[in-house]
Amino acid sequence: MKINEKLAVVGVGRLGLCFCLSLEDAGFDVIGCDIVEDYVEQINQKSISSHEPGVNELIKNSKNFIATTDIEKTIDHARLIFVTVATYSEQDGRYDVSQVDSVVSSLKSLGYQNKQKHLIICSNVNPGYSDTVYDQLKSLNWQVSFNPETIAQGTILKNQREPDCVYIGSDSEFLSCEIRNVYDKMCTNTPRIFEMDRLSAELTKVSMNCFLTCKISFANMVGDLATKIGANPNKVLAAVGGDTRINNKFFKYGFGWGGPCFPRDTRALIRLATNNNVYHDMCSASNNANRSHLEFQVNQFIESGQKKYITNCVTYKPGTTILEESQQLKFAVELAKRGIEVVVNESEPVVNQLKEIYGDLFIYE
Repeated sequence: MKINEKLAVVGVGRLGLCFCLSLEDAGFDVIGCDIVEDYVEQINQKSISSHEPGVNELIKNSKNFIATTDIEKTIDHARLIFVTVATYSEQDGRYDVSQVDSVVSSLKSLGYQNKQKHLIICSNVNPGYSDTVYDQLKSLNWQVSFNPETIAQGTILKNQREPDCVYIGSDSEFLSCEIRNVYDKMCTNTPRIFEMDRLSAELTKVSMNCFLTCKISFANMVGDLATKIGANPNKVLAAVGGDTRINNKFFKYGFGWGGPCFPRDTRALIRLATNNNVYHDMCSASNNANRSHLEFQVNQFIESGQKKYITNCVTYKPGTTILEESQQLKFAVELAKRGIEVVVNESEPVVNQLKEIYGDLFIYE
């Protein structure tokens, strides 16, 4: 099948912008749509500055990527339209899909498409959601697939070009093939591709991150136990992870899990299981273990008698500017509240965030 050379992306925040640039760098003619006019203008003027590695260089050298606020122009540009808008957590743990809903409403307002369009939802959504979108759009000559991104902040471009796996949720081989062809051209490696229905793909995405939180929590529990009894946590975990059935990825001793993805996905899977009367003991235990691990770390530091703590990272992950649910930050805050002198050596954007939220709680160097 011939690769569709024109592609559209709706939602060009940090993830969507990276996706547009990865596609453009692979040879596609890309249009990205966003609702923030000033931001769109900065993209088109190539004056935008990103902390995500590689983005500034790619946008400077891009030739076949433009941004717009015009959804109709976006849809007219291509048959394949990827949706990468943000989905956050609601209070009950479900994904807030209001931004995706807004995109769908815009598509419905455009009416029947003379040439069939293929909407590909990449945003995290509650399992079953993509099917409801298809039900809303099928009479308007739309097909719908689910194709989640599996990326980490700070390595987004690398993860998009070299994914371990690609997950495609579609209801036909033709639609799956269209998505596969995009990855064939964009990826510099040969990822494993898993094709399934939309619902199964949605459950796959939320399950993956939840499994990783369980794995990280278990590793930290073993590490805490090793520390308590005098064993070497790093040696123990390296040996356990050396078994190929377990492996060492996400199986090291350190801070607990946090950031914009792991907590959100874990809550979403717990809520899904709860709503369907399925036990979720492992996921709930992972949450509890993550909190207990932080308490253990704080108490260990207090018991050591140290009066000063110096850190080069309070973001959830080194190399990012994201403080969301950062265990490193929670650790620093707890120490400072207990009278420990906390010195933070961080980038200017991070320091500015910290000063705005915590004032003079920390010393900044």
